[in-house]
Amino acid sequence: MNRRTVRLWVLSVGVWACSWGFGGAQINMPDPAVIHGRAIPAPGLTNGTVTVRVVREAIGNNVTGQDVLVMAGGAVLTAATDDQGRAEFTDLVGGSDARAEAVVDGELLESEPFIVPTSGGLRVILVAGLEEAALRARAEAAAAAAAPPVDGVVVFGPNTRVFIEFQDDLLQVFYLLEILNTARARVDIGGPLVLDLPTGAGGATVLQGSSPTATVSGDRLTVTGPFAAGVTSVQVGFQLQQNSPNVTLQQTWPAPLEQLSVGVQKLGSLSISSQQFSTVGEVTADTGAPFFLANGPAMAAGSTLTMQLSNLPAHSRTPRLVALSLAAVVIVVGIWWAVTAPPVVREPRPRLIERRDSLLSELVPLEKRQRADAPLPPADETRRQRLMAEIEQVYGELDAARARPRGGGGDAAA
Repeated sequence: MNRRTVRLWVLSVGVWACSWGFGGAQINMPDPAVIHGRAIPAPGLTNGTVTVRVVREAIGNNVTGQDVLVMAGGAVLTAATDDQGRAEFTDLVGGSDARAEAVVDGELLESEPFIVPTSGGLRVILVAGLEEAALRARAEAAAAAAAPPVDGVVVFGPNTRVFIEFQDDLLQVFYLLEILNTARARVDIGGPLVLDLPTGAGGATVLQGSSPTATVSGDRLTVTGPFAAGVTSVQVGFQLQQNSPNVTLQQTWPAPLEQLSVGVQKLGSLSISSQQFSTVGEVTADTGAPFFLANGPAMAAGSTLTMQLSNLPAHSRTPRLVALSLAAVVIVVGIWWAVTAPPVVREPRPRLIERRDSLLSELVPLEKRQRADAPLPPADETRRQRLMAEIEQVYGELDAARARPRGGGGDAAA
């Protein structure tokens, strides 16, 4: 992944993981491989509390009665998981370095190092069997790829997200699309999956890490089939024109959307609203950035999400328009000057030679008088300087005439 894609994934995991930390049971969790070992802020827990949940391959496959170790501030603490696969550690010293681990069926599971917060707590998930699950998934995918596709449908899965944030004073929109095929074989939906981006979308790009079957042309995203069993991931980013503090975003979904999830960076007095939102809350990503997190029910194929963003940090376009106007005036004046300027009149070479000789004849007496150490009167000295300047100009014009090709007129006569 490039830096932009990595940043987007970190942001995605941070925002929706924080919503899980608040107890949002309606939120679908990201890929277990992405959240494995991460410490997620949980402000709802008492200060100095860390819970470690142990699951096998997927969220919900809880491993109960499992011993879990937490090393914090030089101390080693042990607790067993309950019916929810969760072991709880309380009264840890805030600010201390910590790490959690467990051994499941001989497999060592370790968390990333974390710091015990001084306010609230943390939740950690350890996922066993990820490598085996990945090997099995690859084998199943290879078998499915070898079989002919069948007629079927796809949906935008529950982990489909819409992110909106500001970068370099621009409104940036990201779609993290989970195109889900629930069949056990590849499916042909009768053509490509085509998603037309909202009106005003510009600079659309398929981000690295997306399926190679996804392409963007203008404001249209096309994902060609057939679609493999499971998830086809596509991430696309674009800029949305913002000429006022209020923007309306409309997105029509070409396939059913199983759950509406939108994250919007919170700046100043910005607000979001939509009749399709059932809940709108505020969360802080583990990067420290505040976000609005909005969720809504499933949407049928062909339905349109309409969302209003109000009180955006819009910037005046007047300075830019003034600068463009001045540049246009300069260009017009330059063109007018080039068209209307009088042509340069060049004297024929014989006339230049005649003029040179005349000037020299006037200059010679003055030069002789000066070399005789007789100071020239001011008027004669001024005349001498003028004659020398004119002679130098004539020689310059003679050199230019000599460089020009001869083809007729006065130059040819010379």
